Amino acid sequence: MQIGMIGLGRMGANMARRLARNGHECVVYNRDPQVANALAQEQPGVHPTESLDELAATLRPPRSIWLMVPAGAVTDTVIETLTPYLSPKDVLVDGGNSYFKDTVRRSQALAEKGIFLLDAGTSGGVWGLERGYCLMVGGAEAAFQQLEPALETLAPGTDHSSRTPGRKGSVEPAEKGYLHCGPPGAGHYAKMIHNGIEYGLMQAYAEGFNILESAGTPEAPEPYRYEFDVAAIAELWRRGSVVESWLLDLTAAALHADPDLDGFTGHVQDSGEGRWTVLTAVEQAVPAQVLTAALYARFRSRQESSFSDRILSAMRHQFGGHAEP
Repeated sequence: MQIGMIGLGRMGANMARRLARNGHECVVYNRDPQVANALAQEQPGVHPTESLDELAATLRPPRSIWLMVPAGAVTDTVIETLTPYLSPKDVLVDGGNSYFKDTVRRSQALAEKGIFLLDAGTSGGVWGLERGYCLMVGGAEAAFQQLEPALETLAPGTDHSSRTPGRKGSVEPAEKGYLHCGPPGAGHYAKMIHNGIEYGLMQAYAEGFNILESAGTPEAPEPYRYEFDVAAIAELWRRGSVVESWLLDLTAAALHADPDLDGFTGHVQDSGEGRWTVLTAVEQAVPAQVLTAALYARFRSRQESSFSDRILSAMRHQFGGHAEP
């Protein structure tokens, strides 16, 4: 299919590459035209444009346009600038980490013009080009069906994981790595909770490795003094342990490259989804003690540094290419 891609950062460029490598025609735009031109020279099937109106004019209606731009005001600005060049039945996809309430607002405004908005919570980070992207999608069913060929290409597919025991019959989209989660906002809601869980998982790993690392310090009481090779234990737990995961894989890679994590200060940023998860839990009176504690641990990391904070920074750099401030 033909699809537009607006925003060619760490994820947007790789998504365009994955689509083009699998036979889709990608019409791309980036605020720095040189980025779009360089990608087109590198990847056959990618066509650069120098403005949003040129991108819209190049695409055949009904248009399918994927936005990978920072959540918040930038998303609003891009949508407002692009909308006059769109037609009824065109589909915009917001693949960023937008707050689901903003998505509902934007969807309602576009629906008045006959334009669909899909919200596609996207997980996969800088590894998505090869591994694929887990896609949590909200919006109208008709819009989802229009984008499904691209969604199936971007998703990891059935080779990524073995089939869950007990599942039989036709393979469902969720087993391929993408899912229509519900009406507008549902995709970003699911991604918000996904990232809230991610905070908790990362914090659990960080605290556990911190306890191991602390056993080798002079301050440790005599019965607890062990010189653990933390990198080796991370490698060990990747093999047959009940705590093995992709996050552990990334942690092991970071520790192998820098066992003391001297390249990280431990200043752990948060991109918003953890805060929204906790706020949503409060608004619904749903207990979320672990996720809330993990969020507050990130706040604390900006005041002092520990090995666990450096573990968190290392994980964020591994899966998302996030640099410390």
